[in-house]
Amino acid sequence: MGGTRGGGVQDAVALAEIELCGELMIVASTAAADRLSFAVIDEVLRVREPRVPVCAGRWAEE
Repeated sequence: MGGTRGGGVQDAVALAEIELCGELMIVASTAAADRLSFAVIDEVLRVREPRVPVCAGRWAEE
């Protein structure tokens, strides 16, 4: 038990992901609609480039 795990970076990434999930849950819980639009989800998750639909139901992999 004396060694260090060296997970500081991973812990920071995990904390950032948890924070984004929390923000997404707050927005979802206060939304009037049954589902959030992709635009709202992208805004909450701070996605910089909009998704480009390839065809119905699929999104471009970029």
